[in-house]
Amino acid sequence: MDKVQEMTSFVAVVDAGSFVGAAEALGLSKAAVSRHVGELEKRLGVRLLQRTTRRLSLTPEGQQFQLRCRDLLAAIDEAESELSSRSGETRGQLRINAPLTFGVLHLAPLWGRFAQAHPRVALDITLSDRLVDLVDEGYDLAVRISTLPSSNLVSRQLATTRIVACASPGYLAQHGTPVHPHELAAHRTISYSYWATRDAWQFEGPDGPVTVRIRPVLHANNGDTCRAAALDHQGVILQPDFIVGDDLRSGALVELMPGYRSIELGIHVVYPTRKQLPLRVRRMVDFLVEAFEHPSWVQAEP
Repeated sequence: MDKVQEMTSFVAVVDAGSFVGAAEALGLSKAAVSRHVGELEKRLGVRLLQRTTRRLSLTPEGQQFQLRCRDLLAAIDEAESELSSRSGETRGQLRINAPLTFGVLHLAPLWGRFAQAHPRVALDITLSDRLVDLVDEGYDLAVRISTLPSSNLVSRQLATTRIVACASPGYLAQHGTPVHPHELAAHRTISYSYWATRDAWQFEGPDGPVTVRIRPVLHANNGDTCRAAALDHQGVILQPDFIVGDDLRSGALVELMPGYRSIELGIHVVYPTRKQLPLRVRRMVDFLVEAFEHPSWVQAEP
């Protein structure tokens, strides 16, 4: 039995959470994946996975071994990439994580272009606003939107996004237009659950920083949901311009308190530190940096 195939199947089962999912990811039969893992456990003389009718879980030995497997498989990938780079060929699987709304609006239209330029790279895209651990969860790179990128990862900035307080004209006609952040405490607000400060909205004004604690009528862990509520005249939102930029331009939403700016966030592509970065990762990073040289949501300042 091929040891690399055994380890590949084992890691795929861990990532997918099931033998069926691993088989689909690898293009093998469930029986073949099960046989690979069984032979691996037999040869090592330890149980790596606890199997029940409902779920799979790693044993302590399995937890340690899957980390070593990932290192070994990554080293093999790097060796292949080094050889491929000499011939200019890019190949292999590329696992990418990105925020949900940003991934749908601004990344999804790009994947076809990359695939056409690099037909031997298989893209595996996961969209989630949850902060994933790239190493433990087996991602090659991620797009993150934050004030500062992780110090444990290599990063390149793609763009910036301005966080905007806004509401619909219909809401403002009924409830009035706030002119100072403190007035938001008396307004209907829709809160994004993943803001670091939660329901304490922060602004920078003529006299310095201002923080207001809002009383949301709705919490949502997705920016599109917040935007939809605002367009339905439900209240004030604080969302990035890559989500609401088109609405601001069309007048469907109105920016509030322009003299008080909220935070600006960087949009970064991040990846684990490696001495020899796989060619497919380098190609994707360079591709994304070029694609966001002129972000579509950025407006010229009045």
